[in-house]
Amino acid sequence: MFKKSVEAKSHQRLSGADKKKLKRSLRDKFPRASDADFDSLFPLKAEITVSKFQNRVHVYSLEGGFPMVFDVGGRGTEIFPTVFALWKVPELLPSFTLKGGEVSRFIIGGADLMFPGIIIPTGGLPSFLSGETWAVKVPGNPAPIAVGSTNMSSAEAVNAGLRGKALRITHYYRDLLWESVEGHLVPNAGFLEDMVQGNPASLSSSQVSGSCEGAADSSNDQQNDTGNKEVGQSVDPSNAISEPNPASAAQNDFQNSTAEKVAANVGDLKVTEDIDADGSNVEQHLLSSEDVDAHLDKCLLQALHTTVKDKELPMPGSTLWSIHVLPCRPSGITLDIKKSSYKKLSKWLQAKSSAGLISAKEDKFKKEATLLSVNRIHPDYMSFKPEKRRVEKANEAVDGVASDNQPQKLLEVTEIYKPSVHVNSIFAAVGADKGNLYSSSEAYDVVFKYIEKENLVKPTNKSVVVLDPALCDALFKGAIKKGTSYPTEIHKKDVGSTFVGRMHAHHVVTRGRESVVRKGGLKTIQMVTERRQGNKKVTKVSGLETFLIEAEALASELQKKCACSTTVAELPGKKGFEVIIQGGVIDDVAKHLVEQCGIPKRYIEVLDKTKK
Repeated sequence: MFKKSVEAKSHQRLSGADKKKLKRSLRDKFPRASDADFDSLFPLKAEITVSKFQNRVHVYSLEGGFPMVFDVGGRGTEIFPTVFALWKVPELLPSFTLKGGEVSRFIIGGADLMFPGIIIPTGGLPSFLSGETWAVKVPGNPAPIAVGSTNMSSAEAVNAGLRGKALRITHYYRDLLWESVEGHLVPNAGFLEDMVQGNPASLSSSQVSGSCEGAADSSNDQQNDTGNKEVGQSVDPSNAISEPNPASAAQNDFQNSTAEKVAANVGDLKVTEDIDADGSNVEQHLLSSEDVDAHLDKCLLQALHTTVKDKELPMPGSTLWSIHVLPCRPSGITLDIKKSSYKKLSKWLQAKSSAGLISAKEDKFKKEATLLSVNRIHPDYMSFKPEKRRVEKANEAVDGVASDNQPQKLLEVTEIYKPSVHVNSIFAAVGADKGNLYSSSEAYDVVFKYIEKENLVKPTNKSVVVLDPALCDALFKGAIKKGTSYPTEIHKKDVGSTFVGRMHAHHVVTRGRESVVRKGGLKTIQMVTERRQGNKKVTKVSGLETFLIEAEALASELQKKCACSTTVAELPGKKGFEVIIQGGVIDDVAKHLVEQCGIPKRYIEVLDKTKK
């Protein structure tokens, strides 16, 4: 579930009614827990935030704290506690106990749990149904290391001879859940080193936080190596690890040895009962009204310097707040205008207008303030130095090389070409590899290198190239109609484009760390609006796979953006999927694809069949 880092679409604070609804759902889902247990997870005075991800997972956290539960489908039917929540309330779930460290090293690598890997009590296998939520523990330790749902019932397991998959793991110690939630986690090398060296660790409230912070360090490659392996089968555990890549054998050896040592010391984790149920640990993260005012002023100045452009003015106050001010808040901070001394957005903007920083006016009918202009020579504006913000990943290689800092949504499209039978002779003449892929500029270099080598530039006119038999065949053989004579010379400006046109077209699409090379030219995204059943309109979007866009994720985003229902269907007679949006929202969808998905306009084809 959390093997790959996923960017959260939104973070918002729960209202009082939503808090009560969440706690009711938790009481129904986990009947073993008492009211005191739920109060320890979500103290009465604490604010709760929900982070919504593109894969429809909702993660509920204490504001300024750590995630406690997550909802897989976002509908309240598949709720799981996090490992950190289970450290606070170890008996929240029934649990399977592992046979030993050899099994636990695969669990913390992301593999599912098999029946041969668990200890069967003397009284027999406990009774359970398929799809129930269970935790995973190591012998002699009450602190669970993973959580998941049962794959079959106990009766089915007995009939199968206690073979097969027992638990589908959805979340485990050291996965990317915490890293994905507002950057809560920062690798804690000190704690991890203590665990690797086997030093005892008694986890109090502060030490639990430390252990959580150390959980994300150097775990990605380990997850990729063991994520598809099944735990507990009666085979040699050493054979259950995938073969390392020869290019990174030293790195994988280090990670494997680290995983073994951490798994061997998982039994050292202890849970103590010194976390206050009244939320005293959470209160230290809450901001006073003065602190909120200071953050508001800083975020406004940051937005005025970086994202608010004069050509976009006048601008509604709600747009200024949601699009410009909120994205400038520090990581882990949730700004609420009601917690400030101003209480309302309009009063805050009027206060800044009275100070001379901006010019704002309130609409008496709409009850909304509008930003009219920015005083860019104001002393506060002149003295403020904006921060350079960039997207960073906490995952670093073992050799200390920093990871790629490009945003996941950044799209790069590159057209490349492979030598064909027509131009192979030119590549062979200059010693270039005929099996490689070349960009257009690299292909230009090859043909002009050949021209320079054979001295084909016309002496009397340096802008003209004289064609020898090899170059003439490469550029024109099979392209000249019968009965037409072949040209004897060509202008330099036409050589490169003609040469590239004789090669096989390919393209590379890169989004974040994912990259795909495909044959042929780049296919565009097709957007069609048509009528259905009377005057109803529907908008269809296809060709998303070309640009590494998941149809399900886009449908979820458009459902909220366009406030209409969306569905995903397979393309009839073709590979791929299309997103169907109710209504004629072709302009809104095109804008979303360009601004949010990074698709260049030239790769989007629009057809409105509803217009006459």
